[in-house]
Amino acid sequence: MAGETGLEDTTIITREVGLHKELTKGQIIMISLGGAIGTSLFLGSGIALGYAGPSALVSYAIAGFFAVAMVLSLSEMAVMHPTAGSFGTYAETYLNRWAGFVVRYTYWFAQVIATGFEAVAAGIYMTYWFPGSPVWMWSLGFTAIVLYVNSRSVGNFGTAEYWLAFIKVTAIILFIILGVSRIFGLGAPAVGLHNLYQLPGGFFPHGLHGMWMAVMLGTLSFVGIEVIAVTSGEVPNPEKAIPAALRTMAIRLFLFYVLALTVVAAIIPWTETGASVAVTESPFVKILTLTGIPHAAGIMNFVIVSAALSGMNTNVYLCSRMLFSLSRGNYAPAILGRLSKTGAPVMATLFSGICIMTAVLLAKFTPRAYAYLQGVALFSIIIVWMMILVSHLRFRRVHPGATLPVRMPFFPGMQIAGLVLLSALLITMALDPDWRLSWIVGVPWLGILSAAYFIWKKTASPSAAAA
Repeated sequence: MAGETGLEDTTIITREVGLHKELTKGQIIMISLGGAIGTSLFLGSGIALGYAGPSALVSYAIAGFFAVAMVLSLSEMAVMHPTAGSFGTYAETYLNRWAGFVVRYTYWFAQVIATGFEAVAAGIYMTYWFPGSPVWMWSLGFTAIVLYVNSRSVGNFGTAEYWLAFIKVTAIILFIILGVSRIFGLGAPAVGLHNLYQLPGGFFPHGLHGMWMAVMLGTLSFVGIEVIAVTSGEVPNPEKAIPAALRTMAIRLFLFYVLALTVVAAIIPWTETGASVAVTESPFVKILTLTGIPHAAGIMNFVIVSAALSGMNTNVYLCSRMLFSLSRGNYAPAILGRLSKTGAPVMATLFSGICIMTAVLLAKFTPRAYAYLQGVALFSIIIVWMMILVSHLRFRRVHPGATLPVRMPFFPGMQIAGLVLLSALLITMALDPDWRLSWIVGVPWLGILSAAYFIWKKTASPSAAAA
């Protein structure tokens, strides 16, 4: 029994049966890495440096703490309950039905928006080769591609995502090697590290406030790391595969982000990046242009487009599994819980795709689409991460002596610290004019969801409400 507020342990798994367990351990390792390495690193890093200067390195380290605390908490529960609904069903089990309803719909909404700004970013990158072409046209085309991939078997999704993630992980490693060579003068005059501390304002040019503001960009960069738990329902041996993915993911992500940002901040003065929503070129492309390697910038731009497609691919997967789980829990139309012969929730995928395309079309009507989508997605994901941490606190109370292959260190200190820091981010967003839009959209969204839940609870059939 999960507890007096939730479901029986077996209910979670049995109601979401039918998904094929075709993902391999190698695929989920690459999927988990790829899920947290997207356009927020390649494009958002320039905005973060504009906010904080070199202290953005500290900002991303703080955001990494949030992500590690959340994903380790989540993975403990995922090993015991390997389901597509993941943290949504855990909130329902260990908190209450309202929490499970709100978490899944909020996360679905966040991923729809996140996929929208990944698509917008991919369209921006395509203008590198096709200046003047409509960003929205590229964005819609890329959305159609990832919808097709996700409408096939999960094995095909895993293969596609493995290679897309492999491209960007390999590229980041090579980028770091080239950048370090330029910094220390291996084969060319040394750039050095003076840009980290000798420019006006030093390491903290905008003080602690600027550093803290960049934490929001860093947090957004790690969105998608939750995919490791969602895949648990489609992995043959989650009790082995998830711990294996975790052991490699945390340290690699830290190294990728910190080292890559150090290279960017050391080579490009932060004064040339700017916290502008009108960023049209990645600082990664700028740096490779400086290396003198033929077509280096074009190659990196190709990598960044691949990264955007990878992020979109993973996000569509997450969207479809959340809707599938909601449908199987009787919180959404039954048609969204249907599976194809290959075990894919095709209708949930297509419905999510329509909503993503709607978000993408914002790019046609406003040049600030990237910033709007970013703020809304960040508000939603912070709410979801907080719910995960609270669910895990309850999980440990229900299973105090459970023997798990994944064990969260420093419990409950990390969870409590994570909740405090995430709450501080929400307060900062409410007070800052550039991020207040996230509250203007996010709070009504939570209100609408809560109203919808209580209407559902009042009108649902007894069998549906008890399922």
